[in-house]
Amino acid sequence: MWVFFLSACAGGAAVLYVLYSWLIPAAVQYNASLALLWHDVIVERVLDRITGSTRPQRLLRAVQKKATQGDPQSVIATIDHFCRHSEWAMNVQLVEGPSGDLIPQMKELFGVQTFDFVFLDHWKDRYLPDTKLLEECGLLRKGTVLLADNVICPGTPEYLEYIRSSPRYESRYFKSHLEYTKVEDGLEKSVFLG
Repeated sequence: MWVFFLSACAGGAAVLYVLYSWLIPAAVQYNASLALLWHDVIVERVLDRITGSTRPQRLLRAVQKKATQGDPQSVIATIDHFCRHSEWAMNVQLVEGPSGDLIPQMKELFGVQTFDFVFLDHWKDRYLPDTKLLEECGLLRKGTVLLADNVICPGTPEYLEYIRSSPRYESRYFKSHLEYTKVEDGLEKSVFLG
């Protein structure tokens, strides 16, 4: 009886391994609907349940663990690697230009409906206006993570006051140091509640 049970488990595991490792990845390369179903519905929900965290939260942990602090290219490369090799995600790219001009055009130019993750690491006086612009343009959804760098040095007091006092956000401060110094700095992680 036990031999039959163990062989059935081993056979089932082998079938799942073949499906997960070869058959499904080969199939999703040629069928966009199947790719979306597999990655965005099945795999993401399983990982959410197993890890107790969402994809944006797992992405944030990967960036905090692997990216070089203060290096935007390293952050982008880490996000890109995560999205290609750890969890499938689309629309990760560096967009250059005046944020006040680009944010209102995100839906039209790039087909973006909403963001899962927004990394703020540009002109500090633009953090607050750009966050409000993201809200006005409907680019934030419930669960969107905003990660703002250098909120202490050089600092973004207006942004911090807004984000921390708004009932639309749940925020947490992560202490760090200014690149290559012992000067206190930090990141503000804010989750948009809707």
